[in-house]
Amino acid sequence: MQDIPIRYIAPVFRPPSEAQSLILPVTNGCSWNQCTYCEMYTAPQKKFGVRDEPEMLDAIARSAAVYGTQVQRIFLGDGDAMALSTRRLMTVLEAIQRHFPVVRRVSSYCLPRNVRSKTVQDLTQLREAGLTLAYIGAESGDDEVLQKVHKGETFESTREALEKLGAAGITRSVMLLNGLGGRVLSEQHAANSARLANLTQPEFLATLVVSFPQGEARFRQAFPEWDELNQQELFGEIEQLLQALDLQRTVFRSDHASNWLALRGTLGAEKPRLLAQVRQAIASPQTVQLRQEWQRGL
Repeated sequence: MQDIPIRYIAPVFRPPSEAQSLILPVTNGCSWNQCTYCEMYTAPQKKFGVRDEPEMLDAIARSAAVYGTQVQRIFLGDGDAMALSTRRLMTVLEAIQRHFPVVRRVSSYCLPRNVRSKTVQDLTQLREAGLTLAYIGAESGDDEVLQKVHKGETFESTREALEKLGAAGITRSVMLLNGLGGRVLSEQHAANSARLANLTQPEFLATLVVSFPQGEARFRQAFPEWDELNQQELFGEIEQLLQALDLQRTVFRSDHASNWLALRGTLGAEKPRLLAQVRQAIASPQTVQLRQEWQRGL
């Protein structure tokens, strides 16, 4: 099997649902990279930078020569493709259209701050050129939690970005971090995260449990009073979130490897079932199928 002619800088990350996608780096690292809970782009070689346009276009053409008729999905890496200007993104998307005739979806991570400079018209143009899905790490809808973890966003900045993307017809997959506010801020974290989702009605909503494979020192330096939620408290926070959600047609997933309890359903139709599952896990954890600690490795 031939090597894909793309220059990758390890480690490379992508959402779980992009497992079968061709990963095409258009940036290296993340333009913000100050979130204290995130370890993805902290290695020295992951310092943020935009790939040269000729390199991106050459990678597209050469990859298509090998796999052009097989690739149906492309994920624009690294953590921050939307940091590119609309013009440069259009150049990439138009090259993908030319060289990959059967691609059905192009997606990327999206920081809310990088939607600020793009109009709904810009985003519509990108969607029409093939960028149809954006993964937004909202993490929380609570301003105090966001400030504690150096997210660089607020409830309003995230809401505005989600509404812009939605108005442009780009599918939004929003991620929240279960336990991010610790015990003290848990209730407001859940309540305001639900409020954010209710106002913006994303097409997909997922929860992950906050975790620190490389240790908690960096996180605690900024948030020293953070007190980790235990398993039952994490379930309680999810119950509060679900109870407060008023979604019309959002696919909900809490099945990432970090979660103890895997939940899948559509909100609002399956809200009663999902709540019943969480409440059973709270009342009788021995009666539900939970992940073992060794199964939760990231």
